[in-house]
Amino acid sequence: MSLAEKIKGNPGLKKIVHRMLLPKAEARPRLWVRIILNRFFHKRGSGSKIRFRTRIDVLPFNQFVLGRNSIIEDFSTINNGVGDVLIGDNSLIGMGNVIIGPVKIGNNVIFAQNIVASGLNHQYQDTEVAILNQPVNTAQIVVEDDCWIAANVVLTAGVTIGKHAVIGAGSVVTKDVPPFSVATGNPARVIKKYNANIAQWERV
Repeated sequence: MSLAEKIKGNPGLKKIVHRMLLPKAEARPRLWVRIILNRFFHKRGSGSKIRFRTRIDVLPFNQFVLGRNSIIEDFSTINNGVGDVLIGDNSLIGMGNVIIGPVKIGNNVIFAQNIVASGLNHQYQDTEVAILNQPVNTAQIVVEDDCWIAANVVLTAGVTIGKHAVIGAGSVVTKDVPPFSVATGNPARVIKKYNANIAQWERV
């Protein structure tokens, strides 16, 4: 049995380790985790950049991968506390984005400004317990290669954005978006698809 399995299988030990990594009721890891521990667990590709004013709330028990030549711009927040955050090669995470795992972003993807992609949802069904104290559900968000996610978009838990799709500014994506399409609105719906037979984008 691995050390990780032993910790997960022992609630008391798990609580101690968790408290060593995170202050109580906070999402930001302790300074020693950010400066020392994480470098042994997370992967950064050559040429990748994380701007100085970015908040990287990543912990060693889930993956954080930033691919080659990818950039995370200022004022963004990356959090892998409840699921992996995987970003491919040559992708741009623009200013002010919030990405909460589990999220998988492909290669050559553009995230514009002020996008929220959260693979986490809070449970609320028990009215005798504050929502803050109820468990969370997770469902991975997938953004495939070559996509453009415009400013102020919300990607909800569990959605997949197909290859070379475009999501219009201000959209709220609650369902999968097929490859080679354009979706806009709240909730987002497909308004254009690429017709390979005539090499043109057509309105739906």
